[in-house]
Amino acid sequence: MSDLAAQPFDKDEFPYAFLRAFGNKETTIKRLRSGETNKSDLGGVLQTNNIHIAVAQHGEVTKTLAALKESPATSRAKARYILATDGEVFEAEELESGETVACAYENFPDHFGFFLPLAGITTVKQVRENGFDIRATGRLNKLYVELLKDNPEWGTAERRHDMNHFLARLIFCFFAEDTGIFRELRMFTETVERMSARDASNTHEVIGEIFRAMNTKGDDRTKAKLPRWAAVFPYVNGGLFSGSVDVPRFSKISRSYLLHIGNLDWTKINPDIFGSMIQAVADDEERGALGMHYTSVPNILKVLNPLFLDDLRAQLEAAGDNPRKLLNLRRRLSRIRVFDPACGSGNFLVIAYKEMRAIEAEINRRRRESDRESDIPLTNFRGIEIRDFAAEIARLALIIAEFQCDVLYRGRPLALSGFLPLSADNWIVCGNALRLDWMSVCPPSGTGVRLQAEGLFDDPLNQAEIDFKNEGGETYVCGNPPYLGSTWQSAQQKAELQSIFEQKTHNWKSLDYVAAWFMKAADYGKGTRADIAFVATNSICQGQQVPILWPLILETGYEISFAHTSFKWANLASHNAGVTVVIIGISNHPGKVRRLFSVSDGGGLMATETEHINAYLVPGPNVIVKRAASPTEGLTRMSFGNKPVDGGNLLLTRNELMELNLTSDQRARFVRRIYGSAEFIRGIERYCLWIENEHLEEAQQLSAIRQRIDGVRAMRMASRDRGANELAARSHQMREMNIGHRWSIIVPCISSESRQYLPVGLIDSHSTVTNLAFALYDAPLWNMALIASRLHLVWIATVCGKLKTDFRYSNTLGWNTFPVPILTEKNKADLVRCAEDILLAREAHFPATIAELYDPDNMPSDLREAHERNDEVVERIYIGRRFRNDTERLEKLFELYTKMTASTKPTKKGKRRADA
Repeated sequence: MSDLAAQPFDKDEFPYAFLRAFGNKETTIKRLRSGETNKSDLGGVLQTNNIHIAVAQHGEVTKTLAALKESPATSRAKARYILATDGEVFEAEELESGETVACAYENFPDHFGFFLPLAGITTVKQVRENGFDIRATGRLNKLYVELLKDNPEWGTAERRHDMNHFLARLIFCFFAEDTGIFRELRMFTETVERMSARDASNTHEVIGEIFRAMNTKGDDRTKAKLPRWAAVFPYVNGGLFSGSVDVPRFSKISRSYLLHIGNLDWTKINPDIFGSMIQAVADDEERGALGMHYTSVPNILKVLNPLFLDDLRAQLEAAGDNPRKLLNLRRRLSRIRVFDPACGSGNFLVIAYKEMRAIEAEINRRRRESDRESDIPLTNFRGIEIRDFAAEIARLALIIAEFQCDVLYRGRPLALSGFLPLSADNWIVCGNALRLDWMSVCPPSGTGVRLQAEGLFDDPLNQAEIDFKNEGGETYVCGNPPYLGSTWQSAQQKAELQSIFEQKTHNWKSLDYVAAWFMKAADYGKGTRADIAFVATNSICQGQQVPILWPLILETGYEISFAHTSFKWANLASHNAGVTVVIIGISNHPGKVRRLFSVSDGGGLMATETEHINAYLVPGPNVIVKRAASPTEGLTRMSFGNKPVDGGNLLLTRNELMELNLTSDQRARFVRRIYGSAEFIRGIERYCLWIENEHLEEAQQLSAIRQRIDGVRAMRMASRDRGANELAARSHQMREMNIGHRWSIIVPCISSESRQYLPVGLIDSHSTVTNLAFALYDAPLWNMALIASRLHLVWIATVCGKLKTDFRYSNTLGWNTFPVPILTEKNKADLVRCAEDILLAREAHFPATIAELYDPDNMPSDLREAHERNDEVVERIYIGRRFRNDTERLEKLFELYTKMTASTKPTKKGKRRADA
C-alpha cells in the first residue's frame, strides 16, 4: 500500500493495484478487468464478498461513497467494504461495523490494518487503531534481511545471538531518542546520518562508538577517549550495551533502511503488541508471516482477569477512599509475582504489569500521592523463554512498559529522572521450561534464585540473584504454552513429556504438549501457594486425554477454579486463525464459587457461577467418562464398519465397476455400495466386491474378479502384520463382513464442527460401511433420532476427541456412554416418527448431498424444522421440556452418567477390534 500511494495516481489502474496489494492473483485481476467477475453497477470494481471500489470525480468522494453504499450490487455481492477516491481524498467504510476511514490519499497506507480482512487476515481492534507496531516491524525486517545479505556470518548459529542483541540495542535507541531518554529528539538517527559516509563505509564504526559510549560510565569517559559526537550519549548499562560493540557492516541500502526506521514516531510503540511482532523479525520460519503474531489484549485478559485482576479491582472498589485499606492493597500489589513459564516476548507479563500499575495509580490518586514512585518491581514479573531473542525482547518490552507507565501516572520529568542507568537485574530466564526447576526461577519468597549472571542482556541462559522483597506474597502462573498434539511433537518434545509423566502414567504418549505445563505447574504449586491459568487446546478437556491428565492434576490438590470454554484464539495469522482453545484456571485453594465463561450464540460472553467445574469444563463434580464396551441398556450396539485390508483391490470406483463387465445378476451377487465418512457426507460413489463363501467359485471364474482376489492375497502375504497374513486365506473378503439384513444406521467417524447436527443416516440392505464410519446394523430407527439430536451432539463434542476442530466420533466413548432414560414404547414410536421426518425432508431435496443439506447457511427450512421437532421430543423425554442451552444439557447428561456408572460394576477389558 505504501508503494501504491507513492506512485502517480492512475484512476483506471488504482482499483486493481489496490486489490493486488492484498494478495489477489493476476488471474483474479484479469477476470475482474475483463468484466467476467466484476459485479459493479457504478462503473467501478466490485469483488464478491470483498469490496466495491469506485474512482470519483474530483471533489465528489463522499458522494461516490454514499452511492456505493446504496448500490444494489454492493448488497447482492455481500461486499464487506466500500472505497472511493479521486487521488486526493480517500474514504472507505466497513459495512458491517459502520467503521470508516477518511484521509488524504497519500496517507491511506496508515490505515492498512482497517483493510486486513481483505487479505484473509483476522484483525483485532487494537491493531487497526495502532498500525505503528506493524509498520515498524516491517521496516526492521527489511533492515534485518539486508544486513544478513552483507554479513552472512551474522546469520549463522554462532552469531545469531549477536545479531539479535544488535537489533535489541537499535530498538532501545529509537525509543530513547523519541521519548526524551536521550537529551535531543532523533539524536541517535541524526548522529548516524551526520557522522557516517553516504556510501555507508563507516556506518558500523559510528554505531559502534555510540554503543561504546552507552556502556561507559561518566568517570571513565575521559580514559575511554570517546569522540565528542558520541560522548553526548548517556550511560545506559543494564547489560544492554555491555560486552562486544561489534556492529555488522552496512550497505547504502541498509543505511537508508536504518534512517527510515529512525524517522518513525517511536513514542507510539505498544510493548504488549510490539514484542511478539519484533520477535518475528529474527525468526526465519516466522518471517514469512511477519506482523501476524499479535495476540489480542482482550484474549490475554480472559486469562488474567479471573486469575487475579478481577479480585484486585474488587478490593479497590471495596476500599473506597479508606486510606488504610488502600495502603494494604498497595502493599499487596507490591508483593504479587506473575510468572509465565512460556513467556515468548512477554505479552502476558507486560499486560499484567500495566493493569497492576493502573490499579496502583488509582490507589495513589485516592491517597493524594500521585507523584509517588511505584512499589511494583519489574523483577516480580518472571518468565522462562526457550528462544534467546524473545527473552531479550520480553525484558526490553517490560522496561518500555515501566517507562510508559511512569510517564502516564507520574509525568515525564519524574519518569526520566529515575530511568537511567538501567538495572542489571536479569529476571527473564532463557531456557527450556520443561527442563528447568521452576522453584529456582520463581521461588516462593526471599532470594532463593541459584542462577547468576552479571547483566541483563549478557548471558541469556543465566539469571541474577534477586531479592523479591515480597515475603508472603502471592504467585500467579499464567501464559500461552505451545500446544502440539502427539502427532506433531518432535522426539525432544516427547522426551520432555516423558520426563514429566513417566512416573505418573504409562499413557502419556497421547497427551498434547501443553499438558506438560499444567502438570509441572501443579507440581510447582505443591511448594508454594500459586494460582495457575493457561491457554490450551480444547482437546485436553475432551476424549482420551481427560482420563489420563486430569486425575493426575486432581491428585496434587488442584481443582479447576475458572474456565473459558472453546473459542477461537484471535491473532493476526491467517494460518492460525482456526486455533480453537480453552482457558483453564486451577487452584489448590479454590473458592466456593467457580466461574465458567462461554461464548453465547449471539457472540457475547456469558459467565455461569457454580460450585464445581469438571475436567470437561461442565458445571458439576469431578467425573471422568471412561470407554464402555457396550451401550446403555436398550440401545443397539454400534460397531466400526468393515476394514478392507485389500491393497485397493476390493474397493471400486464407478468406472472400475463398469470395467468388470458384470451382468445385473452378477453385480447383485458380488458387489455392494459402500460408505465411509466422505462417501456418505459428500455423496461420493464407491463400491466393493462382496463375495459370500458360497459364491466364491462362481466369482473366481470371472477373470477380472479373480485378478483382484489374487491382488488381495499378494498384498496380505507380503504384509509384516501377522493378522493380514492370516487373512490371506480368505482374500475374497474384507476383514469384517458386516451388513444389515434390513438396513444400517451409519455414523461418520469425522464430521465438520460447523454442522449443527451429526450427519447420521440410513442405508439399505445392499449397502455396507467401511472402517471410516460406524454402523448400527438392523437397529430400530429410534436410535437414529437419538444420534441426530442436539443432546447427543453436545455429548460427543464434550467426551470424544476432535480432529483439528472437527468432531471425531467414538462408539466406546460417545455412544456406549451416552446416558438415556428408560424409554417407553410411546417414546420409541415418537422417536421413530422424528427419524422418518428427517429422512423424508432430506429425500425431498434429492440429489442434494448431506454436506449441502447441512451447510449451516443453506440448510432447507423443512429439514431444520424436522430436527427441531426431533430435539423437542428427545429433550421432553429427559426433563419434560426443552433445555435452555448446552450448559444445561451437559449438566443433565453428566448427572445421569454419574448415576448410570455408580450402579454399574467395572468389567475386565477385552480386546475388541470393532471398538474405537
